[in-house]
Amino acid sequence: MITIRKANQRGHADHGWLNTWHTFSFADYYDPAQMGYSSLRVINDDRVAPGGGFPTHGHRDMEIVTYVLSGALEHQDSMGNGTVIRPGEVQRMSAGSGIRHSEFNASASDEVHLLQIWIEPARSGITPSYEQTVFDTAEKLGRLRLIASPDGSDGSVTIHQDAKLYAALLDPEHPAEHVLPPGRRAYLHVARGAATLNGRELAAGDGARIEGESGLRLESGSSAEILLFDLA
Repeated sequence: MITIRKANQRGHADHGWLNTWHTFSFADYYDPAQMGYSSLRVINDDRVAPGGGFPTHGHRDMEIVTYVLSGALEHQDSMGNGTVIRPGEVQRMSAGSGIRHSEFNASASDEVHLLQIWIEPARSGITPSYEQTVFDTAEKLGRLRLIASPDGSDGSVTIHQDAKLYAALLDPEHPAEHVLPPGRRAYLHVARGAATLNGRELAAGDGARIEGESGLRLESGSSAEILLFDLA
């Protein structure tokens, strides 16, 4: 079964410096029917204006994955990390027993567009940690490239949960397929462009809950960038 949720059904807030869409309940957006999906708790589709950003704030017991689509995001945290995240890079921060961090647009002229993803960890109170990895465009073209997993396999960042996150770039000559093992479910998010999932049409910002589907085929008549969550 595939259940599609259109982009305009998400929660939305425009703060001037931040234009954000919430797939699941977050901040002032609350919908009891949209509290997450399996261990996937947050997908925030954020556009941060030049000079804007999130001042230092705290997190606990959450696996936070940041995926930059355009622009550059400057990160600093209480673990001593100070980095800039650009398209093609994936950042994973395990908040565990507690961390503080800030995120700002690293450009004085260009918007940064990012997805921030929260996944609930399998256990609480772990030691906070940080990881950042680059994935080449060619690795994602017509292929679901593993970018986050419980064991860090295939060069993916490590998350402390039975969940796998894949990214893919699609075009008419480069579809992608995924086999969903029995008993598992998935969530698809279209980050950019337009795609079809088993013949169902989705546009940028659309999402799909997937259950009881053993085979997934992803195609695009133009171009698309998608994220697929394989969940327990």
